Order: sequence, then structure tokens, then C-alpha cells
Amino acid sequence: MNLLASPLESIEHAVIWLLIGFSIVTWGLALLKAVQFGRLKGQDRKFQKLFWSASSLDGAAELTNAQPGAVSRVAQAGFGAIRIQDHGQGDLSQAINHQDRLERALRQQIQRERRSLESGLAVLASIGSTSPFIGLFGTVWGIMEALKGISAAGSASLETVAGPIGAALVATGVGIAVAVPAVLVYNYFLRRLKLNAADLDDFAHDFYSLAQKSAFKLIQLPTAKPAAGAQKVKEAS
Repeated sequence: MNLLASPLESIEHAVIWLLIGFSIVTWGLALLKAVQFGRLKGQDRKFQKLFWSASSLDGAAELTNAQPGAVSRVAQAGFGAIRIQDHGQGDLSQAINHQDRLERALRQQIQRERRSLESGLAVLASIGSTSPFIGLFGTVWGIMEALKGISAAGSASLETVAGPIGAALVATGVGIAVAVPAVLVYNYFLRRLKLNAADLDDFAHDFYSLAQKSAFKLIQLPTAKPAAGAQKVKEAS
């Protein structure tokens, strides 16, 4: 079929290619989100194993900065909120209640992680909801082209009508074929997102309980310093 046969026919082909592009985007996002969620699951599992095997909250703080993952970043935000009280004298950060500061830091980090995991899902939802209508739009234009051809032929026999109308319905079929995977992929990763968010909420609750038990403070372990005599000997040498 010639793409330049008429403006109506060109629009129909443009709709088909647009839907094919949507399909490529859908499967590309599905692959990227699968990699993202899979990698995040492994990172979080490894970090939580290390975190809960630590002997104290201070020991867990030593492990946090070296580990990637969403749970690790939530823990980093929590430790950062706890450490604020050890810096600054009489500034505004000291006016915030320790409990409120920690709770806010954990909640804000969880929201950041949610936004990161939600990236791309809006595109999938849009493709799933609009593809059938775009396909229907292509079908309407195709039927208009078919009716124009039938009028020019001056015949309304089955052979004259069936072919063009059937070709016009292809756009609707392609639109549905694109929409169904997009909706399924969106629902799958939306559920994964909710499960991840629930895991982060559980960890934040446990972290808050541990921090509350330690009075929202970390024991500042003294750094190893040379003895005074050794320092003098070093300076003399």
C-alpha cells in the first residue's frame, strides 16, 4: 500500500507506526524496571543481613555508608538525622525535637525512593490507556479512506467493502495489542513498588525503635590517637 496514496491513508499508517513505537517503549521500560527492581532487591537483602547482624546501632552505622540500596539510603538518612545533634551549638537544627527530626528524615527518604521506583510507570499507564483510542482513531480514518474508494468505484459489493474495511480495523487490533502488555506490566511493577514501600516502612519503624532505645544518640567512639609520650618522641625525631 502506498504511503503517499492520500492524506487519509498516510494518517492511518502514521497511527500504526506510532503504536509500534509505543510497543517498543513498553518492552524497553519493562526490561529496565525488571533490572532496577531485581538489583534493588538483592542490595536491600544484603544490607539488611549486615545491618541486623551488627552488635549495636553504632556498629550498624559503620556499615551503612559502604552499602548501596534503598534500605541503606533510608538508614543513612536516619543516621544523618541523629548525628545533627552533635554538630552546631544553639543553631536552628537544635530547636527541632529529635524524634520529629528522625521521623521526618525517614519519611522524606522513603518518598524519594518511591519517586525513583515510580519513574516510567506513568508512561506505561499512559500507553495502556491511550493505545486503544489511538488505534480506533486510525480505524476511523481508514474507514473514511475505504468509503472514499468505494464511492469512487461506484460499487458496494462484498468484495469492494470487505478488503478496505478489514484493513482499517488493523489499527484497532494493533492498539489493543499494545495496550494489554502495557497495562499488565504497569500493574505488575505497581505491586512491586507497593511491596518495596511497605518493606521500607517496616525498616523505618524498626530503625526508629532502635534509635528511641538509644535515646536518639550514637555513641561517638574515640578515634585512635598516639599517646602523649609517643607524640613527643615523633616530634623530636
